[in-house]
Amino acid sequence: MSWTVPRMWEGGECWIIGGGPSIPHEFGVPEDVVEGVLSKELPLSTYSPYLSPIHDKHVIGINAAFYIGSWIDVLFFGDSQFYLDNKRAVDAWSKLKVSSGPGVMKRRDIQGVKYVPRAGSKPVGICSAHQAVSWNLNSGAASISLAYHLGVKRIYLLGFDMRLGEQGNQHWHYHYGEAAKFKRRDPKKLPFHRHLDGFKYIADDAKRLGLEIINVSPDSAITEFPRVKLKDIL
Repeated sequence: MSWTVPRMWEGGECWIIGGGPSIPHEFGVPEDVVEGVLSKELPLSTYSPYLSPIHDKHVIGINAAFYIGSWIDVLFFGDSQFYLDNKRAVDAWSKLKVSSGPGVMKRRDIQGVKYVPRAGSKPVGICSAHQAVSWNLNSGAASISLAYHLGVKRIYLLGFDMRLGEQGNQHWHYHYGEAAKFKRRDPKKLPFHRHLDGFKYIADDAKRLGLEIINVSPDSAITEFPRVKLKDIL
């Protein structure tokens, strides 16, 4: 059964933590700490103190972002495989958990995850129906629909880089795969070109819906929203 999203953040703002490698740099995380997280010598929660400026904000964490700290209000994931790979930690997490993964809700052993399906009639952009999200081919973009349903008027995007970091890393961690310092990825095998397509539709819908979106990823390949540095808005 799908969940009707309550407008519990009516008129407010929220921050969405994506997976892009710019996050630790924006928050001034020391390089040795970044390397420790990338090499898996340090847990993802090591970043939590450095992200203290947004601890008191409304925050949606995409996929592995929930490992940073319990101050994150909502865990959102769209890929069923993410749940399978992180089932124990997700089940144990006590905050709000939301998924648009159709395979997740078929599991009888799932615990406490709210299901908001992908809108078949609106696969890109922002779905205005409170029982669905526009998938846009990635969880980060899909979560913008969720934030809109929660009632916010302004969204800050963190880690929405859509490009590799200086060390060739796709994310601010290697939680999804083997850690390899200075590992280089083949650009042709990366998903960025697919993930970028939905943002022009998101921008059009946001303007129509009166939703302000600010990209706190200064070097992001997403050009539809203002790109700013964290220090300029906090």
